[in-house]
Amino acid sequence: MSFQKTTEADSHYDHLEKMSIQELLVNINMEDQKVPIAVQKALPQIEVLTQIVSEKLKNGGRLFYIGAGTSGRLGIVDASECPPTFGVPHGLVIGLMAGGDSAMRKAVEFAEDSEKQGWKDLQEYEISEKDVVIGIAASGTTPYVIGALKKCNDNNISTGCITCNHGSPLAKTAQFPVEVVVGPEFVTGSSRMKAGTAQKLVLNMISTAAMIQLGRVEGNKMVDMQLSNNKLVHRGTRMVMEVLNISEEKANELLLKHGSVRSAIKAFPDETH
Repeated sequence: MSFQKTTEADSHYDHLEKMSIQELLVNINMEDQKVPIAVQKALPQIEVLTQIVSEKLKNGGRLFYIGAGTSGRLGIVDASECPPTFGVPHGLVIGLMAGGDSAMRKAVEFAEDSEKQGWKDLQEYEISEKDVVIGIAASGTTPYVIGALKKCNDNNISTGCITCNHGSPLAKTAQFPVEVVVGPEFVTGSSRMKAGTAQKLVLNMISTAAMIQLGRVEGNKMVDMQLSNNKLVHRGTRMVMEVLNISEEKANELLLKHGSVRSAIKAFPDETH
């Protein structure tokens, strides 16, 4: 049986241009509600991949996301949010996309069609067996991503993927595939919609669970978050206040002096002597 892309299948809706705004929004929302159910069905696969990621990071490795178009952008977004959220170095989770950083804002024509460029991009980071690479492609057929994962496999580098079709070439290439089948898009083939939402959910799950496994969360708090704006300073101050049962003024002073919620709490006994 030949591989069928449900991400490219005809929408369940037609004559979209004749729908009112209300009808459009209601129908898009109806389709969106299918996404978390599809993610739930993939939880066993997500668990296996997250376990691999956690082990690699605990042993000094890095996590790479590699994709093209929307998939590549989502990987870069997730990677870029790990340092401010969890206080990890910027080089721990790395997002790469076909066409390079400029492709984040403007599509680079045919960049995803090169089977060799993905591996070249990974080599710039001196990738090794300590690392893990997750290929992201809604279709599961992107040459840039598949080529990169093939070379990783050849070099004994662990590979996973996030795709939205069953039995895709990408899923067959990855050692630890995640397949979240969300069905046809509201606008036929527009995989930035349900497929993109599914990929974002899975990326959130993998990185958040891995960071918790690394000890970057205590209780339910981001104790290592970077204090990069007033909102986060205020949030950190509240955390310190609650844990230590001290005034807002004292909590804020401790936080700013020591640079993180974790450090402020740890230093408190010494500060009182």
